[in-house]
Amino acid sequence: MLEVMAIKCLIIEQDQSAVDIIKKVGNDFDQIEFSHISENQNEVFDRILKIKPEIIFINIETTQINFPKFISEISQYSKGKPHIIALSTTKDKAYDAYQYNFSLYLLKPLTELDIRKRLNTIMEYYPKKEMETICLKSHKDFHYLNIKHILYLKADNNTTDFYMDDGKIIGAYKTLKVFENAMPTNFYRIHKSYIVNINCISRINFGKSTCFIKNLHKIPFTKTFIDNILEMNELLSKKAFFVPN
Repeated sequence: MLEVMAIKCLIIEQDQSAVDIIKKVGNDFDQIEFSHISENQNEVFDRILKIKPEIIFINIETTQINFPKFISEISQYSKGKPHIIALSTTKDKAYDAYQYNFSLYLLKPLTELDIRKRLNTIMEYYPKKEMETICLKSHKDFHYLNIKHILYLKADNNTTDFYMDDGKIIGAYKTLKVFENAMPTNFYRIHKSYIVNINCISRINFGKSTCFIKNLHKIPFTKTFIDNILEMNELLSKKAFFVPN
């Protein structure tokens, strides 16, 4: 499970087609939250103060913004130094963008590929972090589980049981499918009723279609999820010293 921190992106542009294509590509990045505004200077400064953006797309060609003041405002009120991407239909303003220490310069009409490349580069500065706990909430009860202590999950009708390494079994009022897409990358679905923690796998027996957790829990797997089993086995094999029998 990855902790998704919201990255604020402000688009300062009157050209709606440019705004639309930026948002279209940006929507593929689940961390980015967009805010769009025209090129009115007072409105721009107010929005910067309000959302404190980490990424700014700005039309450097048509805007009437006072850029020295603009740079001062964003440096003072944004979260650190934001990545500013200048937009223009010509290369004439490229030197201005360089003077203002903008991060990137994009020529219009914009393409999805160019925007995606730039956002991929920027998003490397904002890596997702693995969460350490999962919270099972029921009414006013908040139950926090340390993810590294979860051995496996087992479906129980429309609920799910978490099997912990201390022997406890903790129920959650959600189906296994809900957790399949929410757990960290070291958790694999191997059966319609089981998701296992690869870090706790001690044995995989392909002949009997079973794997063992900590040499204690015997968990079946099915052909439906054989690709996950093969991937688990490959990952475990890379870290193992093989002793032939």
